[in-house]
Amino acid sequence: MKSVISSYVRLTKPTIVLLFALTGFTALYIEGSLLSHPLRLAVVMFGICLTAGSANALNMYFDRDIDELMARTKKKRPLPLKSLSPTQALYFGVITGFIAMGCLIWAGSTLSAALGLFTILFYVGVYTLYLKRRTPYNIVIGGAAGATAPLMAWAAGSQNIDLLAWVLFLIIFMWTPPHFWALALVVKDDYKEAKVPMLPVVAGDERTRWEILIYTVLLVPLTFLPVLTKAGGLVYLGAAAILNLIFVKMALKLKKDRNNNTAYRMFGFSIVYLFGLFLALIAGQAALRGSS
Repeated sequence: MKSVISSYVRLTKPTIVLLFALTGFTALYIEGSLLSHPLRLAVVMFGICLTAGSANALNMYFDRDIDELMARTKKKRPLPLKSLSPTQALYFGVITGFIAMGCLIWAGSTLSAALGLFTILFYVGVYTLYLKRRTPYNIVIGGAAGATAPLMAWAAGSQNIDLLAWVLFLIIFMWTPPHFWALALVVKDDYKEAKVPMLPVVAGDERTRWEILIYTVLLVPLTFLPVLTKAGGLVYLGAAAILNLIFVKMALKLKKDRNNNTAYRMFGFSIVYLFGLFLALIAGQAALRGSS
């Protein structure tokens, strides 16, 4: 039983779910209206987590042929390991998606649920089934699905979407290419074997390193926009400055250094970077409320 439960958990890609949930909770915390309704807040967060879990499970179902060819996935993911059947993965993805929509409708809003449904359909139908196998910019466009949690959360709390929620969406959207392409440089041979046209496979390492640097530089000014909307304050401003300095320095080093270890370190730090930004937003917002 423990093995089966573990396989279903891995089907959701829990690290991605955690990051998706944090970005959603940050928007809920800043928007604030559900903080006095802990049950509704918890159910909305559960719906946000299940939305990501559903999308990831369905992604694994449709990508099972690719996952069996890639060294990075065939020894880790439930379907290549045969610890779950494709049918089990499909049912799990669909059922968790329905539960997610029910949670968001009950505790949030119809708009929030609609955004959740869009997230699943876009990630599975547009990214997984179409973009991933056809264009090296699959992750640029497909990254929109991973950036929707702040929109879902804000809509759940206020029945609409504030400018700040869109700013948070843009930060995640612009962060996704350098995050994912850094990993793609490391596992380029896997993608080549599976015939997935990731940027390093199609355009080469040098072009990929340039694009990582460009997207990283474009990301920096976006991360300071929350301060202009009076969110985060000096706590967030300081944290964002430090995180951006490190991230840009790593992108510059990656541009010069052809070592895959540098690419993998940037991939690892990119996760810390996004966690750090959103935790700093929560901490900064808490400090602002405490001083008011």
